[in-house]
Order: sequence, then structure tokens, then C-alpha cells
Amino acid sequence: MCSLELTGKCAIVIGGTSGLGEAIALGLVGARADTVASSRRIAEVNRTATRIEALGRKTLRMEADVRSRASLEKLHDAVVESFGRIDILVNCAGITQRQPTLDFPEERWSEILDVNLNGTLRACQIFGRTMLARGSGSIINIASLATFVAFRDVAAYGASKAAVGALTKSLAVEWAESGVRVNAIAPGIFPTALNEQLVKGTERGKELLQRTPMARFGAPNEIVGAAIFLASDAASFVNGEILVVDGGYLASGVNC
Repeated sequence: MCSLELTGKCAIVIGGTSGLGEAIALGLVGARADTVASSRRIAEVNRTATRIEALGRKTLRMEADVRSRASLEKLHDAVVESFGRIDILVNCAGITQRQPTLDFPEERWSEILDVNLNGTLRACQIFGRTMLARGSGSIINIASLATFVAFRDVAAYGASKAAVGALTKSLAVEWAESGVRVNAIAPGIFPTALNEQLVKGTERGKELLQRTPMARFGAPNEIVGAAIFLASDAASFVNGEILVVDGGYLASGVNC
């Protein structure tokens, strides 16, 4: 029987100190993986590490910036030195900005793509290389509903997340024979620090709720099961998939 337990595995969650990333990191800890939750701010890293240690798992207190290959390489080397292995990588770092595309600054467009897309690629390359050499591993990227459909005035974010979906499938094809699975999770509307100003108490938020058959937003803990499944041996034949966790949003045509 394939188990959902992650005992003996080492997981890295980049962007794992807030929002959905932290929920996933703590969820992997609950499944008994030693988990390193990293982000750019050491205060947040320390706060999440304290929560992980309180749950009885080993971790590291180390910041990393997906915009810097050297920063990610330093994190990678520290994890290998401390744990001797890398089994799971979750790429959660992301930024967004709402603004009409006609006037969207090119430098800000490039910044969003650099974090959301290029940062995901950098982490996949750096941590994936070790997984490929070992012959096993699970990578989970964070896609979006914007991977599939357009949301007004967030074209840079949408373009980055559509590309994350394509990157996920490409890596899944390239790395499968070497024992590394690459999948993604596409969350529906989960209010977090990244998006709550766009969706809480706004007309945009009301429309999103109308389009969601479950008629509510997601809670962070509701993303955890998908991450544990994709990380575990229970998903040993799942590769190149984008698992949507959205309360039925993409399934819905007319919802009234």
C-alpha cells in the first residue's frame, strides 16, 4: 500500500514562511517530513522554524531569495550538509500587482516574471540536479487559476503562472526517466497577504465568490492535503499534473 506518510524525507519549501507556503510547510511536518521553510526575511524564517521544531521535526533557519541563484545554492548546500538528502521541493515564492496592462511598467513586469517564473526555474535546476543524481524526488510548483483563465489587470502575474504550468509539464517529461516527478498545485481563491486587498470586501471578491460553487474562499489548511499527496509515494505515478484546489471554480459555467 502506498503511504501518505513522509517519515525519513527531507522537504524544502521556498516561500514557506507565510500564507499558503507556511501552511504547506507545516502540513509536510505533520506528515513527518523534516522540513526547511525558507524566504527572504530571516525573522519570518525563525518564526516558522520555531513552529516546526515545536512539532518535533528538524529544520534549518536560513533565508533565501529566488531572485539570486547564489542564494538558492547556499540554501541547497546547507540542506544537503545538514540532512544528507533532498526528497521534496515546493516552490511557493510569488508576487503580484494589479494594474491595467496598457500602462504596466516594463521593469515591474520583469520583476514579477523573475520571481514567479525564473525563481521557480532556478530552484528546480539547483535542487533538481541533486534529485536527478540520486534518482528520486518530488517537485511541487505553485501555479494558479490564472494558469488557465484570465483575471483582469494582473496580466504579468497571469503570464508568469501560465508559464509555470508549462515549465512544470516540460520538466516532468524531461526528468521522469531519472525518477523525479514534477507537478503543480493551482489554488483557487485563498485570501493571504499576497492577495487579500484584492479579494476581501471588494467587488472583485464578490464576483469570485459568485463563480465558486462552494460559495466561499479556501482556508490555508485546505491546500495541505494536495501537497502531501503529490509529495508522497501515494502519487508515485502522478507526473506533469496541475492539481486544482479551487472549490469548483474552473468547473463552473453558470452558477445561478
